[in-house]
Amino acid sequence: MSDFDLPLSIVLGVGLAAATGFRVFLPMLIVSGAAYTGHLPLDGSFAWLGTPSALTMLSVAALAEILAYYVPGVDNLLDTLATPAALAAGTIVSAAVMTDVPPMVKWTAAVIAGGGVAGITQGVTAMLRAKSTIFTGGLGNPVIATAELAGALLISLLTLAAPLAALALVILFLWLAIRLLLRLLRGAQPSNAGK
Repeated sequence: MSDFDLPLSIVLGVGLAAATGFRVFLPMLIVSGAAYTGHLPLDGSFAWLGTPSALTMLSVAALAEILAYYVPGVDNLLDTLATPAALAAGTIVSAAVMTDVPPMVKWTAAVIAGGGVAGITQGVTAMLRAKSTIFTGGLGNPVIATAELAGALLISLLTLAAPLAALALVILFLWLAIRLLLRLLRGAQPSNAGK
């Protein structure tokens, strides 16, 4: 392994993990499809991700997840379930794509960077959806669901094609989302001006 392969492998894992924060199963499906077609090498212990069975199961799960986020009420419930699932999925996809990486480095990066960025991404989008539910009565939630779906698809595909560009996009998204969330939180706080 060259000195360049290790950081690139970690960036690939982190980019795909961030995508699982938007949708848990779609990035895993893309990884599965890329591995199945031979376009993405996986660590040997994650070869199961590139099998027809995994491809079929992840296709069904991804479709169900995508559709469920457009059902009012179910979307907020899914956010509660998706947060721990995103942590696990982020860790799995990170570890799966980190080939030829020493186990200690792989699992440290997969859990901290992969699971961490997936959890942060999921947490930010869950908070945005909760604020949307409060401020729009849920009418704005399909817009958020569509943006998350586009984000999961874009980040997953871009990570496979240009990992560093995908990482920059993830950082930009998180920065914008946190700024928007802070603005919403400031707008929701009662004013102390009259006191």
